[in-house]
Amino acid sequence: MHTSMDKSSLLIYITLSLLILFFLSFSPTTKYSTLHHHHHHRHRRLILRSNFTLTPSHHHDPVSFDPLVAELERRREDKQWEKQHSHPELVLHDSVPGNESQTEWEDFMDAEDYLNDEDKFNVTDRLVVLFPKIDVDPIDGFVTENELTHWNVHQAQNEVLHRTQRDFELHDKNHDGFVSFSEYHPPSWVQSSDNSSFGYDMGWWKEENFNASDADGDGLLNLTEFNDFLHPADSKSPKLHQWLCKEEVRERDTDNDGKVNFKEFFHGIFDLVRNYDEENHNDSHHSDNSMDAPARALFAQLDRDGDGYLSDIELLPIIGKIHPSEHYYAKQQAEYIISQADVDKDGRLTLAEMIENPYVFYGAIFSDEDEDEYDFHDEFR
Repeated sequence: MHTSMDKSSLLIYITLSLLILFFLSFSPTTKYSTLHHHHHHRHRRLILRSNFTLTPSHHHDPVSFDPLVAELERRREDKQWEKQHSHPELVLHDSVPGNESQTEWEDFMDAEDYLNDEDKFNVTDRLVVLFPKIDVDPIDGFVTENELTHWNVHQAQNEVLHRTQRDFELHDKNHDGFVSFSEYHPPSWVQSSDNSSFGYDMGWWKEENFNASDADGDGLLNLTEFNDFLHPADSKSPKLHQWLCKEEVRERDTDNDGKVNFKEFFHGIFDLVRNYDEENHNDSHHSDNSMDAPARALFAQLDRDGDGYLSDIELLPIIGKIHPSEHYYAKQQAEYIISQADVDKDGRLTLAEMIENPYVFYGAIFSDEDEDEYDFHDEFR
């Protein structure tokens, strides 16, 4: 009788224990603890990027998710910057494919060793530290697209301002904390080229842009104004937005009549607007024929005076789509990250989901050490 009862009690205890373990397995705390102590991810080696270039590019490089990684990358970029201005011939030599400086890689080997030492830089620990800094509006244990976008914008602004400060110190010849137009000298690749070189509009350094950036009209640019001068798409200045519209008319006006007709609009501006809208709504691309009607509808909507042409003022409503700001790219990064790491598909991230998918956040990696080929993923670092 006692033996039968003992067996029954044991069976009940075992059943209850299994049920408790089952429910605990879905607990975010337990999930984090398990992941924290028993990494099931393949080993992936983190690498530092260098966004330093001699000439501008239409390609937008995503900023680092982690401020600590961003600081290491800025140090590498600063080293290249210093080399350019002390020994420009070395930078030109290194920019040729196959001539990358071995010394540069050696200089930063310690930094990359640091990133790949789990005791010093553990991606799980970093996500635990960063999560509450992102989860701020509201503080509810979830990271939303809006919170992640705000975080990405902040990281981008820090990176942009760092580069602006370097440029500012270079051009402030008399070290008075201001840059005059006479002090500002455009890069050598601008001075030795025409407006079509590199497929890039050189109008950004013209005096008209300088004056539009001069918010207080004193003929000098402080650091904030200089930042607007170099990055007009991110400025909140109406004068700079209007200048961007004027530059767009100059670039698209193939018949030099000072305005944009429908043909000039359709084969230039509308493509940019369409790409912006499609990337925000994940639509597929369409043929020119299928886009004729929407293009004409938008053209008519913008053509406020109905004269069949678009002036610079009439382009103002869409200038943010023609020249996207950092917020646009930050939102793209946030959408991608959530799409990859949101396990339960509720449109937001828990700490456990972030820990389960760490390399979505630390994305510039190469593959397992036992593989021969490098597998680069530069989406979101």
